[in-house]
Amino acid sequence: MPPIFEAQALRKVYHTGELDVVALHGVDIQFHSSELVVLLGASGSGKSTLLNILGGLDTPTSGQLRYKGWDLTGGDERTLTLFRRNCVGFVFQFYNLIPSLTARENVALITDISRDPMKPEEALALVNLEHRMDHFPSQLSGGEQQRVAIARAIAKKPEVLLCDEPTGALDVNTGIAVLDAVERINRELGTLTVIITHNADMAGMADRVLNLKDGQIVSSHRNEQRVPVSSLKW
Repeated sequence: MPPIFEAQALRKVYHTGELDVVALHGVDIQFHSSELVVLLGASGSGKSTLLNILGGLDTPTSGQLRYKGWDLTGGDERTLTLFRRNCVGFVFQFYNLIPSLTARENVALITDISRDPMKPEEALALVNLEHRMDHFPSQLSGGEQQRVAIARAIAKKPEVLLCDEPTGALDVNTGIAVLDAVERINRELGTLTVIITHNADMAGMADRVLNLKDGQIVSSHRNEQRVPVSSLKW
């Protein structure tokens, strides 16, 4: 199958005063439909920069990025906005839920502006929160709030789910529940899922693991078999 994403020689330079900070050094990579990919790297390795470029939140200084053959590199802000709205779901370390809205209403914020969304109730059921959908964020645990954020991200049925340290603010048991929800979505919906983390113990759940250092992919390996999320420990 043709790749969902194809990046060639991606380079990103941030200009801060008189100093240039090179966040990506000519990255070449492909991502395919239904894959679950873990990007590993320490802080400053370039993994968040790469994720932001894949999601249309940032643009490369040079190089080329194609989404299903569509060149995103030269896209204007309107093009990137439509790409983010229709094609990509985002999950961040912090949940960004609106406190005055229930779980169902937080998810409906996305479904109300999407082209062909699933129902909020359906999205919440996918993350095992159908019994909590009328609760407010303050009535939910951290893991439940993160699962609401995941439901919100996938309710528009995106082809890509990008997760930036989704368990970074959670304890181990709660983090396992969140990763189980992410893995279920990847498995049942066939959504290309990319997770960035500094936690090497999460590598076993992936189809493919990429290690980043100093803005470059220094190693890549494919797991012969994915490890069940329930068996992960850190």
